[in-house]
Amino acid sequence: MTTIAVLNEADLKDGQLKEVEFGEGGKVLLSKLGDKIHATSAFCTHYGAPLAKGVLTADGRVTCPWHGACFNVCTGDIEDAPAPDAIHSFKVEVSGGKIHVTADPKATLKENKSRTPTIRGETASKSAGPGVVIVGGGAGGFQTAESLRENGYSGKITILSQEDYAPIDRTKLSKALITDASKLQWRTPEQLRTKFGVDLKTGVTVDSLDLETKQVIAGNSRVPYETLVLAPGATPRRLPIDGANLENVFTLRTIPDAAKIDAAVKEGKRLVVIGSSFISMELVAAVTSRNLLSIDVIGMEEHPFEAVLGKEIGKALQKFHESKGVKFHMQAKVDKIVPKSADSNAVGAVQIPGKSLPADVVIMGVGVGPATSFLKDSGISLEKDGGVKVDEYLKVIGFSDIYAIGDIAHYPQHGTEDVRRVEHWNVASNHGRAVGKTIAGQPQPFVKVPIFWSAQGSQLRYCGIGAGFDDVIVDGNLDELKFAAYYAKKGKVIAVISIQKDPIVAQSAELLRLGLMPSVAEIRAGKSPLDVDISTEASKPVVA
Repeated sequence: MTTIAVLNEADLKDGQLKEVEFGEGGKVLLSKLGDKIHATSAFCTHYGAPLAKGVLTADGRVTCPWHGACFNVCTGDIEDAPAPDAIHSFKVEVSGGKIHVTADPKATLKENKSRTPTIRGETASKSAGPGVVIVGGGAGGFQTAESLRENGYSGKITILSQEDYAPIDRTKLSKALITDASKLQWRTPEQLRTKFGVDLKTGVTVDSLDLETKQVIAGNSRVPYETLVLAPGATPRRLPIDGANLENVFTLRTIPDAAKIDAAVKEGKRLVVIGSSFISMELVAAVTSRNLLSIDVIGMEEHPFEAVLGKEIGKALQKFHESKGVKFHMQAKVDKIVPKSADSNAVGAVQIPGKSLPADVVIMGVGVGPATSFLKDSGISLEKDGGVKVDEYLKVIGFSDIYAIGDIAHYPQHGTEDVRRVEHWNVASNHGRAVGKTIAGQPQPFVKVPIFWSAQGSQLRYCGIGAGFDDVIVDGNLDELKFAAYYAKKGKVIAVISIQKDPIVAQSAELLRLGLMPSVAEIRAGKSPLDVDISTEASKPVVA
């Protein structure tokens, strides 16, 4: 351990974040709340963003400027996903007008920014009771298990995953087409077992539930549970058209899906993407540098993302992709997919009204549906779309011991009367964190504002739920893709996006959570979310 004077006390104000040097190559994040100074790791444990450029709130939360991961500056513990690990917390003393930090210099290096979350209580993975069974090995299931241990749950935890690998960072499949599980997994199966006491069972397809005997049925196996968490995720849709099952017609959900796409989308090939969704366009952005012969995108709207982001922003993003050689066929319906003349099993073209688009590879990005077929006839009611309705604690309506999270959960939106299903990877992660805390004995209503991000040349960041917006206020330059946009409904800002305007989305997410978002009139008059003080002792009292 080394003690270093890192800054003059007078140079750190209440509510301020500041990154300072620590020894040779080390960095420490200082934060001041009232008269107390804290020191932690300087970088987010998700993708390494500099936390000094993030957002500090008066209750001691520092939010990453990139993807919304949140940490407690007093302890370094995780507050919100997508961070898989906590950050270090260092000792601070003030003397002689200087701020002194005591730390192991190695722990201040960027490559050592992470520490395993603190496990509270024993991890009794071999407990006599059945404990918690989690159906689904995605982000929600992973975060549920870790949150259980972080919050003191000591019973048995079992994860039943249909996939053949440990929980992964699924966002990298569409954004980068990474196909090596070892580069995507949050923890190895061994780490889950030894550190967290989690029994991960991979390659397991759950067929049904027996609610009377409290068992999960998977083939010839029956897995008993005390508490059940349903986190099966979603299933990609395929259009019910001729040719949908030809060779080289793909959907994307798993590592094997990504591997097949990666192998097929090679230089000189012709790619047709059906659907102008975020996943579709992320894949397009990921392969535009591969010297493909052609990339065609078919969409039902006038511009991609129009329903979510509005016409003008959709048009700007379309213009960017067109500058990279992508051709769009919008307001078009796919008639059928036809095979090659020389090979009746392989895709040859996609037909839309009045046009045939040659194709060696077709990717269907036409949405997903809740993966809940195993719940039919189980006694758990399904909504029209196959989702499951839950209360503010994400508990399945009518059951005291069953929770549903992630893509399948219709949950009450914080601050509104809406009950909505949100297909965001990060929402599933934070659902898991909330449920883990509740099951561990600290009931946690879900109040996190949804955040997602998308690789569209530059990083697009989004917070809130903009469904039904009736007004869009754009601040910045759409042509340069450097702007923030505010989505309003009935005069109230309900969602915010930004490109190259960090940390506006991180700040807006906290303002929406706290009910402190500027009004539409204030935004139009030039007020920025960054103008609202939520970091100092003098700011409005913070609520959960």
